[in-house]
Amino acid sequence: MNSDISIVALSLQIALFATAVTLPLGMLVAWLLVRKQFRGKFVLDVVVSLPLALPPVVVGYALLWMVGTNGWIGQASESVFGSTLAFTWIAAALAAAIVSLPLVVRSFGAALAGVDPRLEIAARGLGAGSVRTFLTITLPLAYRGVIAGVLLGFVRALSEFGATIVVAGNIPGRTQTVPSAIFTRISAGDTDAAWRLALVSVVLGVIALAIHNWLLKRSPLSGVGRSNEGRR
Repeated sequence: MNSDISIVALSLQIALFATAVTLPLGMLVAWLLVRKQFRGKFVLDVVVSLPLALPPVVVGYALLWMVGTNGWIGQASESVFGSTLAFTWIAAALAAAIVSLPLVVRSFGAALAGVDPRLEIAARGLGAGSVRTFLTITLPLAYRGVIAGVLLGFVRALSEFGATIVVAGNIPGRTQTVPSAIFTRISAGDTDAAWRLALVSVVLGVIALAIHNWLLKRSPLSGVGRSNEGRR
């Protein structure tokens, strides 16, 4: 039972780290794709969406090459910390972030597309800077999609298996997550333990969705969004 708790705790740690990576990155990419016109926009969209079309194993293998001894990330990490990121929980979190990023970007993009750009232009015309306009106009109107994207990315990161097992392995106590532990126990014929962890996965998913719905109803920004919609 203690091992199950440590596995769940590590999985939550990896998913939270991945979400912390995808939140600012996903918002930036979504804003560029929705609000800006530039050369290479199509390429950026394709690159960000590529993990949806590739097997997670391929994503994990590509990341393993980058964080390993021959990759630029791995070489930089080795020169600074004395070791590469391969087969660490950080590598697992990066893999989960890459796989979940397309879902986060799509959710954020849909939310930003629903905000009338004329409101942002009016705010900037009244002297508000880009950051203040985003925090006071864009975010209050797009918060539903932002919350949905964050939770969707978290749940996707929590359930990632293929990419993480390639780049981080399945090392008990170090990189073994709930999905990889389920795989190990099924392979060993320990069906009771596998079902126990599978139930944990279901419970975590239900909790995440419940928090999602609760936040949508209780968020203090909901009144702001409704008042702006009424004025429109």
